[in-house]
Amino acid sequence: MKRKPSLWLTAALSMAASTAFASGSQDAYVASFETYAKEVQALQGDHSADNAIQTYAQEVAAVEKRAGYIGDELPIPKATKVMDGVYTVVGSFIWGTRENFGLNNNLSAIIFPDGVFVYNAGPNEAVAYSFHQQIKRLTDKPVKWLAVENDQGHAYLGASYWWDVGVKNLYSEKTANERWHRKFAGNKERYAAGRGRVITEPAYDVTDHFTTFEGKKTVDVGGGETVELINFGGGHTPSMTGMYVPSKNLLFTGDLGFNERLPGLLHDSHYKDWMASFDKMVSMVPDDVVVVPGHGTPTDLATLKRQTYDYFAYLEEQVRAIVDAGGSLEEVDAIDQSQYQDRPVFEQLAKPNARHMYEDMTLEKSKN
Repeated sequence: MKRKPSLWLTAALSMAASTAFASGSQDAYVASFETYAKEVQALQGDHSADNAIQTYAQEVAAVEKRAGYIGDELPIPKATKVMDGVYTVVGSFIWGTRENFGLNNNLSAIIFPDGVFVYNAGPNEAVAYSFHQQIKRLTDKPVKWLAVENDQGHAYLGASYWWDVGVKNLYSEKTANERWHRKFAGNKERYAAGRGRVITEPAYDVTDHFTTFEGKKTVDVGGGETVELINFGGGHTPSMTGMYVPSKNLLFTGDLGFNERLPGLLHDSHYKDWMASFDKMVSMVPDDVVVVPGHGTPTDLATLKRQTYDYFAYLEEQVRAIVDAGGSLEEVDAIDQSQYQDRPVFEQLAKPNARHMYEDMTLEKSKN
């Protein structure tokens, strides 16, 4: 007589396989119990165990949602003090990888008398949770507000954690929020493939909970203080959310600003728009503003201009001369960018940036 497999073996196989079979929006741990319940039912032919395990799975899912994330705090960089009440975790200067948990941009917290304002949600719920633990060690005030810099995964994917733990004031520029919603599944899959599926899987789309704006939005954070959310314009991404805190003379540039790392022109980036948006940003804040860039360490406006705007201005001048002379991509690749070679990701971005400009310029020239 053929023996039925033992329940413990069935459970082990179910749980091992659950990650592969769980949907992109389902937690693998919860899915393992649901799969186990179905297999128990098939083996025993009754629903008593099935119902009990399904109920347990639902309770686990509810606990996870209330907690936002269940797991160990990750060893992300320690938050740097920018000024009194302002802290920034400076992300890796390279790409988001499994080794850096996808954290290659900056996460910031501003502590106000009535609560904490977080800028950037993090690249996944685990990083968001880990940043939250650092915030809790700095203050007992609750996180009440969250803004994301653009529609990239390192800004948005952790948003579901913050929503689950009770942060109900979520802000994003309108176009960015729409783009993130429209491309959520594809972006999540891309991040899962590059940064790890287990760490990315719990994230889900919370764009319907965001308050959006187009040009500028002023947020009252209590005590007579405000935070200004500003779309300085496109360039790195089609739109963005910058943030200025008048009481602290503090600017968060989002990805318009890179310090100590070479800025990169992506597939939907446009260098002219980027430079115009940077000019607009500079015109809207005091010269002595304290700057937290999208990538790199906190700095001042003059340094940020040298690190970001002046790099594009130099490269534009070099590429323009080649285009005007009818030159080739080979000449573009040979442009001397050695003055920037000490910056992280130089080897990966220097030539592609020049080629990107060349393609933009030749396309523009063909239309005239």
